[in-house]
Amino acid sequence: MMLVLLANIAYAVSGCLVLIALNVARQLLFRNKSEPPVVFHWIPFLGNTISYGVDPYAFFFSCRQKYGDIFTFVLLGRKTTVYLGVQGNEFILNGKLKDVNAEEVYGPLTIPVFGSDVIYDCPNSKLMEQKKFVKFGLTQSALESHVQLIEKEVLDYLKTSPKFSGTSGEIDVSAAMAEITIFTAGRALQGGEVRKKLTAEFADLYHDLDKGFRPINFMLPWAPLPHNRKRDIAHVRMREIYTEIIKERRKNPDIESSDMIWNLMRCTYKNGQPVPDKEIAHMMITLLMAGQHSSSAISSWIMLRLASQPEIIEELYQEQVTNLGSGDGSLPPLQYRDMDRLSLMRNVIKETLRVHSSIHSLMRKVKNPLPVPGTPYIVPTSHVLLASPGVTALSEEYFPNASRWDPHRWDNQVEKEDEGEMVDYGYGTVSKGTSSPYLPFGAGRHRCIGEKFAYINLAVIVSTIVRHVKLFNTDGRKGVPATDYSSLLSGPVKPAVIGWESRFPNKL
Repeated sequence: MMLVLLANIAYAVSGCLVLIALNVARQLLFRNKSEPPVVFHWIPFLGNTISYGVDPYAFFFSCRQKYGDIFTFVLLGRKTTVYLGVQGNEFILNGKLKDVNAEEVYGPLTIPVFGSDVIYDCPNSKLMEQKKFVKFGLTQSALESHVQLIEKEVLDYLKTSPKFSGTSGEIDVSAAMAEITIFTAGRALQGGEVRKKLTAEFADLYHDLDKGFRPINFMLPWAPLPHNRKRDIAHVRMREIYTEIIKERRKNPDIESSDMIWNLMRCTYKNGQPVPDKEIAHMMITLLMAGQHSSSAISSWIMLRLASQPEIIEELYQEQVTNLGSGDGSLPPLQYRDMDRLSLMRNVIKETLRVHSSIHSLMRKVKNPLPVPGTPYIVPTSHVLLASPGVTALSEEYFPNASRWDPHRWDNQVEKEDEGEMVDYGYGTVSKGTSSPYLPFGAGRHRCIGEKFAYINLAVIVSTIVRHVKLFNTDGRKGVPATDYSSLLSGPVKPAVIGWESRFPNKL
């Protein structure tokens, strides 16, 4: 029996070695010169998955040095063609709808989380209408009203959270910012009723739903895994919460307000159909997760960066005293117009978005063979295209000392990110935007429409914290934690602990 077992093991090992040998021979001897060069890998199917997954940017820069801006790597059996640089961003992010498709890549991952008939579970024309509905809900007056709501949420958190009990202490900044940003996004984007429901139960639901964004779900979104079962239960319950709110509002139409739920309840598709309650609920789930995810990661990085360079915190505080103060050292409540007077605050956010973009890869499925202008390459339909605007943002050719976090690098730079050709994909005229090396919110038809809210949310959160709290590293660390790339949206490795101290003890 033992001999049989050993023989079977030997056959399996021999088979694996043969497959590896054939894989290596194919790469060395049978390259298709009309396709981009393939990054060398030993093991079939697995390919370059581990190198890419551990540190995507290190992988991209290493491959760029060896192969140039265009190369193909194997990601869990799928050939993925990367095109780096501003030309690559243009080629992929502004690709024609008939040639590149986002739904086929992201749909399996997002549909179980966001729900049916929205985002990547509907025709692109319908998605553009939905983006238009949401964009029109983010009006100038709405953004102006958000400032006071966000400031109040942050102040309440500083006053009541055990994490900020006393006059000094230590916090896991990732956990604290996750809570703060779900409160601010919930209150500002979704209204008072939703904010009241952001209790422990809702937080647990959100956490379970968020597990659906694990990278394995690109391949196995419907697998009967424990985190997928929790995801599905959480989605059903969160949809019920939203539909209950919508039904109650329909019973009392005279108490209409200006939040996003009311906005969507008033919207009608081009075919004359009002937006169904189920779709409103699914769009609200999407908005909550999108508004919280990016703000949580970026605000955590801002806090970590400020703790590692406390002198910037004092500059931010003095900027408020100088530009917003009344002369006696006191600071009035924040207002929307104040944001334009806080240039360093704006630059802190811009620099953090440059260095710590939470999305390192933007993918599209190739639908038609795509010739790459200026090259002999044609990308076949069996490939997925991948753009990484974060690579240009981290490139020395555009940003000297690119790896250094330096908000002052923006002090004298002319704004370029919104220049260029304008286009209307169906949700309002926007810039194609890909001529800039700085694209923190993407570009093309899938450019994030919530960027103005993101800036306001981050600016108010950070400004409020800076008014009341000083931050510092407690372990002698000079820099910040490493980046955790194990999730679809990357953030700092957890726990990320920093020290804090009340600026004015007993005055908050």
